[in-house]
Amino acid sequence: MPMTQLSVNVNKIALLRNSRGRNFPDLLAFSARFLDLGAAGITLHPRPDQRHARYDDVAPLQRLCLERGRELNVEGYPTAEFLQVVKSARPAQCTLVPDLPGQLTSDHGWDIQGQAAFLRPVIGELNELGIRVSLFVDADYPALEWASEVGAQRVELYTERFAESHDTAQADAVFALYQQAAQRAQALGLGVNAGHDLDLHNLARFLDIPGILEVSIGHALVVECLELGMDKVLRRYLEICQS
Repeated sequence: MPMTQLSVNVNKIALLRNSRGRNFPDLLAFSARFLDLGAAGITLHPRPDQRHARYDDVAPLQRLCLERGRELNVEGYPTAEFLQVVKSARPAQCTLVPDLPGQLTSDHGWDIQGQAAFLRPVIGELNELGIRVSLFVDADYPALEWASEVGAQRVELYTERFAESHDTAQADAVFALYQQAAQRAQALGLGVNAGHDLDLHNLARFLDIPGILEVSIGHALVVECLELGMDKVLRRYLEICQS
């Protein structure tokens, strides 16, 4: 079974950069260091207000990932502007997320069946350019088969509920829900990614679920880097992903 890939979400690095109005910290330099330390890829989620990641970050990060032989994953709601940026850069993966324009952070998955008429042509356009598409979904979403129906290759399980239940009396029941969701998706031929509030404390437990292809981790990872240092944090994440 393939090892789970770690994609580092660099939005929080971009947020620090934007707070001072100049290129410090350098988003590209930090992304390169994450890759050099062993990350399999970089994730970026530019939002319409571009309060952290910006649309003009996508192309240089794609060039960096291509140079390193790694993958760029661009997340976001498929507005016309977002899609123009993604189709121009052609990252390895685009994760479509049902965020509202002013949303603080992602907090729910798609109703894929209900939004099928909207999603199907968008996914088709991205697939034609060789871009793999993943759809952000809740673990209890009952109609996962619609991800295949609209043309997606993967789903990303929204893991906040798992993270909140970690080390509580509900942990086993919630873990079972995610395990069942992963199994359902895999039975449909979908690859399974995961992300949101995963960290050094809860990731190993989550990866007891077989066949998770990729985890995207940003907020916690950056905080942990502040506490422990980039080298130690990346090494610990990679040990978990490889175990």
